[in-house]
Amino acid sequence: MKTIEQWFSLYGESHQNPTNIKIHKVAVPLIYFSVVALISAIPGLTGHVILGAITLAALLFYFILSIKLGFVMSIFTGLCIYVASSISIYVIEIAIAVFVVAWIFQFVGHKVEGKKPSFFDDLSFLLIGPAWVFNPIFSFDKK
Repeated sequence: MKTIEQWFSLYGESHQNPTNIKIHKVAVPLIYFSVVALISAIPGLTGHVILGAITLAALLFYFILSIKLGFVMSIFTGLCIYVASSISIYVIEIAIAVFVVAWIFQFVGHKVEGKKPSFFDDLSFLLIGPAWVFNPIFSFDKK
């Protein structure tokens, strides 16, 4: 398995342009939130089981890469779940709108960058993006 430093190095290759970086700093957390919100909107026990399983798998991935990253992403995921449950009446509509708009901005950023999104090469980058966004604040890669 790649180290957090290796993941960030690979992710950073297609995230050099300052405009693309700024877009990612906003859009990636919004996409993460919207996915959590959409999964949390699945009714009943099925929704809780699916959300729990996906959350557990994602957080395990983060904890394996870095204990600090695991804790930060646990807090962020919990915050996303809390916000999603707070807007429960319109959570699906809000989550879909946020998801679509944030992805449009992501692709605009990559158009400016002139490089395709990293997840086209490896879907794991969909989980690396949020870590990369928070790295300057928490220094997960020990640099």
